[in-house]
Amino acid sequence: MAPLFGRPMHPTWTEQWWPISYLQDLDPQRPNRFTLLERDLVIWWDQSGESWRVFPDVCPHRLVPLSEGRINDAGQLECPYHGWSFDGDGQCRQIPQALENTQPDSRRSRCASLPTASAQGLLFVWMGSPDSADPEQLPLVPALEENPDSWTVQDTFRDLPMDAVTLLENVLDVSHVPFTHHKTVGKRENAAPVEATITAEDASGFKAYWEEGPRRGKLGAQSTTFLAPQLMWHDLTAKGFGRILTVVYAVPIRRGECRLFARFPFQFQSALPRLLIGLRPRWLQHIGNHKVLEDDQVFLHWQERTLEAAGGSAAAERAFFLPTAADVYVAALHRWLNHNGGEPFAGQPLPNRQPTTALMDRYVSHTIHCRSCSTALIWIRRAQPVCWGLLWLGAILIGINGGWGLISIGLIVSAGGALGLRQTKRWERGLLAGDGQAPRNQPKSLRRVPLSDGR
Repeated sequence: MAPLFGRPMHPTWTEQWWPISYLQDLDPQRPNRFTLLERDLVIWWDQSGESWRVFPDVCPHRLVPLSEGRINDAGQLECPYHGWSFDGDGQCRQIPQALENTQPDSRRSRCASLPTASAQGLLFVWMGSPDSADPEQLPLVPALEENPDSWTVQDTFRDLPMDAVTLLENVLDVSHVPFTHHKTVGKRENAAPVEATITAEDASGFKAYWEEGPRRGKLGAQSTTFLAPQLMWHDLTAKGFGRILTVVYAVPIRRGECRLFARFPFQFQSALPRLLIGLRPRWLQHIGNHKVLEDDQVFLHWQERTLEAAGGSAAAERAFFLPTAADVYVAALHRWLNHNGGEPFAGQPLPNRQPTTALMDRYVSHTIHCRSCSTALIWIRRAQPVCWGLLWLGAILIGINGGWGLISIGLIVSAGGALGLRQTKRWERGLLAGDGQAPRNQPKSLRRVPLSDGR
């Protein structure tokens, strides 16, 4: 692979399968865009090959992004600039400006078609030498291959303003949950010593075991696996409830930005929890996921710049003070990094720190890429004029001198319109941006104040 911006990247990061989208979020009717390891990619559905294709997002003709184009009537990827069209193998099949029987077939008219594979609901792309791509080596969670129909899986994703390494640090660290996520998915009173041990460690990652487990042992023991360089999962079986996994893929987009793919598979012991989870719309679940992510997003964005100033991962043992067994996860991650090629964008400075208002964005970092949330946003906005109409209709009914019966109907209609408008506005805000106020910091007597000053 050619060096990125003149800097060669270690094979640890390039000779890998990387997830780039949940299959359910891809639109087969149009090109989809993603950036991975600073390489702009276009994802599109090849009708004739009945498979997802991934090309570098650049037309060989005049170098414009193919993701701005379309899937034409022949099922080919068509460039938006001059209409050059490409089949699933990257071969140029149509140049409208060329004379009949003079269609160029040189290598320079082709697009590179990167190896792809699908598994466990994700689309993966191989970023290394095509000859080395082995679909049998996809980074998957083995437990989800065992009786897959028994799992109920909730998933989400978001583009985060931090390096993939910073994200991995965070999700591997089990001891932060009671404090950072107090009032969302944690409680401070559940904090306790984390007597975790590393049970295996080599170039492929590491495994850890926490015998007591979360919530002071109320749930059961928890094991952790880090499958380098991108995948980690926690695994516990809660007494009387079922098996719970927390799965995270940390995918590097560019320096200071990554995409989180988070999955929450449940294997319940009874049917009722599975039924209840299935009733909750995916987009509504994603709003809740955003709140949890934003609990620590702001300070992680700051933290990685402090570590960068101290020398980065290579200096982590000196920069961090890691005195307890709770820190074995983070220490093991940095040992792996420093023994296996270092960080993906070594030598590149982090971008400038962003204001909190930018860090709270949900629309660009998630909603426009999520078919569930983008569709919900359309319907929510369509519902708002209806709610306004109900308010006006109620007011008209109340204003007509038609007696208490008509007034009562008017009041009910107005109340329904007002409640509907209030709720749809709340959902709309939930799909656009967070308010920047972490629940853990809010006194019980104070209401949450929306972020307005960008601090």
